[in-house]
Amino acid sequence: MKLLVIEDEPKLSSFIQKGLTEEGYRADTAFDGRLGLSMALNDDYDIVILDVSLPLLNGFDVCQRLRAEKPHVPVIMLTALGGIAHKKEGFGAGADDYLVKPFEFDELLLRVQALYKRYREVGTNRILRVADLELNVGTKQVQRDGKTLDLTAREYALLEYLMLNKSRIVSRVDIAEKVWELNFDTNTNVIDVYINYLRRKVDKAFGVKLIHTVVGMGYVMKDPDTN
Repeated sequence: MKLLVIEDEPKLSSFIQKGLTEEGYRADTAFDGRLGLSMALNDDYDIVILDVSLPLLNGFDVCQRLRAEKPHVPVIMLTALGGIAHKKEGFGAGADDYLVKPFEFDELLLRVQALYKRYREVGTNRILRVADLELNVGTKQVQRDGKTLDLTAREYALLEYLMLNKSRIVSRVDIAEKVWELNFDTNTNVIDVYINYLRRKVDKAFGVKLIHTVVGMGYVMKDPDTN
């Protein structure tokens, strides 16, 4: 599990990061809301642990903007603001859980594990859509305009990653790390080869192209009416 801790108190941030690491998880940290939001939008996290009283951008705004861009990312708010009005605002902004400081790390860990399990169970029934292209996360079935597309396991993983990041440019390094899970080798063209394989199956037989190359930056999948 990969988590992002957005917390401006260095000691508390370090405490949470250390505890999660000892449990075998990867935990990145950000000390202000603006940087935290940027990291959450530009990387793939399983859960975001989010303080409310943050410099530059408060946690409520961070959560609301993250929800608009990545509604599938679970958020646990971790804050000293324990009033009902604050909780109402937090859940209204899109938080999945709300833990008041001070807290026991074991309780935070239990909430992280429960939230991750819940999202994984929901995720198995998710349908990803870009225009007339549909991908069923549970069955691994892909259709475009009602026609089933026959993809290899690697092609499917690449397509799922592009669709999860719809309208966001992903670099070849991103793809290498998230789909191939290997250190990027600048001498290989394997990613470009698989992008071409995918284009033949997803785009070639259809009038509207969904997979686009952004020269010098990477690839993006987007709806045809998106600029």
